[in-house]
Amino acid sequence: MSTHQRAGGITSTDLTARIPAQPFLAALVPHHLAALQETCVPVSYPQGARLFTEGAAADHFWLLDHGDVALDLQVPGHGALVLETLSAGTLLGWSWLYPPYRWHFGAVARTPVEALRFDAGLVLRRCEADPSFGYAVMRLVTPAVIDRLQATRLRLLDLYGPPGERRRR
Repeated sequence: MSTHQRAGGITSTDLTARIPAQPFLAALVPHHLAALQETCVPVSYPQGARLFTEGAAADHFWLLDHGDVALDLQVPGHGALVLETLSAGTLLGWSWLYPPYRWHFGAVARTPVEALRFDAGLVLRRCEADPSFGYAVMRLVTPAVIDRLQATRLRLLDLYGPPGERRRR
């Protein structure tokens, strides 16, 4: 279960300014930004808070404003293996887009985190109701999915690949 709370003192006017200021959302037209804003709440997490657990229902996604979040994977005999650390300006969470709508990884705050949390169910319903909105959301999220999968592949090669296939740092 994630621990979260509304970021203190944030008004709807502040949120109206924060959404368009997100570089991740820069490609969206104003009415798509407004539709996303309606599904959004500001949240904060203390260092060490688990935002979600691998295998749990994926029902939200986040844009990180401040702080770092580690994506981890439970590896039998090794415990939680950190695959990647995400920082401000990054999308956190894409498992909500595809059945079975379960998290593929876990996520824990490495530092105190402030973020915008979006209700994935509402976003999906809007995507289905408005194909232009759905297409815009997919164009935003797909590069993040590709980046995340590539980072995971490289991390696994670092850890488990033959020495000749490990990337140099």
